[in-house]
Amino acid sequence: MPEQPYEPERAMAGTGMGGQMDLAASEATSLEKPPAGPEGTGAGAGDKARSLWSDAWHDLRRNPVFLVSALVICFLVVISLWPSLIASGNPLACDLAKAQEGSQPGHPFGFNGQGCDVYTRTVYGARTSVTVGVCATLGVAVLGGVLGGLAGFFGGAWDGFLSRITDVFFAIPVVLGGLVLLSVVTGNSLWPVVGFMVLLGWPQISRIARGSVITAKHNDYVQAARALGASHSRLLLRHIAPNAVAPVIVVATIALGTYIALEATLSYLGVGLKPPSVSWGIDISAASPYVRNAPHALLWPSGALAVTVLAFIMLGDAVRDALDPKLR
Repeated sequence: MPEQPYEPERAMAGTGMGGQMDLAASEATSLEKPPAGPEGTGAGAGDKARSLWSDAWHDLRRNPVFLVSALVICFLVVISLWPSLIASGNPLACDLAKAQEGSQPGHPFGFNGQGCDVYTRTVYGARTSVTVGVCATLGVAVLGGVLGGLAGFFGGAWDGFLSRITDVFFAIPVVLGGLVLLSVVTGNSLWPVVGFMVLLGWPQISRIARGSVITAKHNDYVQAARALGASHSRLLLRHIAPNAVAPVIVVATIALGTYIALEATLSYLGVGLKPPSVSWGIDISAASPYVRNAPHALLWPSGALAVTVLAFIMLGDAVRDALDPKLR
């Protein structure tokens, strides 16, 4: 067959279905070599690798629920660290002559039954609640995540033993357990309360971590790393943990608000923090008997507690939606 003359303006390319299509010369050239990016890598500037975390952050930045809850939480963290920025008074300074009085200049929330400034105590109460919630969440996430991850990875007798232990802790009512365990504590520190929350909170995180690790360890990339001789520690830290930690983060974020509410409940019942500590639960308990005469002393700490818990729950919901690939 005689050779056809080459026409630089036209070229022929196979379609992959047994036919051919005409291409311009510039298009034919592009089939042989993709256009180089700005750094000569062969990819455009916008073709960067996307990970689960980058996609999640991309979605969170455009989620108004996340933005609102994050702003509220940032404000709570700031006033917890530096409450004197917006409250110059002393939360322990009280004047019985002003007991149950309403709003006054310099005291926008009025006074409680002991004549203490409700505004100052509400601001300083955020420090206790945020500290207890963050410390309890970190302790629960570390303890439950490690135990559950090891049980899910190794299985066997360790997995069965941990499952029975978690069943025992799940059977303990939280409030009743707090009344029993914390009633013997005579100190006024917040650490017994944090320890109690970690003691009863780790089984939930443990089961979440166990299920995530069991799912992740059966993936192809983990099996390939195992076949190449990767050690158990490398499999856990480099391949399984980064892909199994998302559900733990979501549950821990939502649980943080629950721990803040639990601390207020225990303090309200008299077994958590005790005076002279400043806590929203203590103020709610002290204001309950005279709610008809001075409702402001009850409403402000209760409102601060409700907004804080709601902010953390909204943040956890937003993070869950962003980290769940099924919702994309």
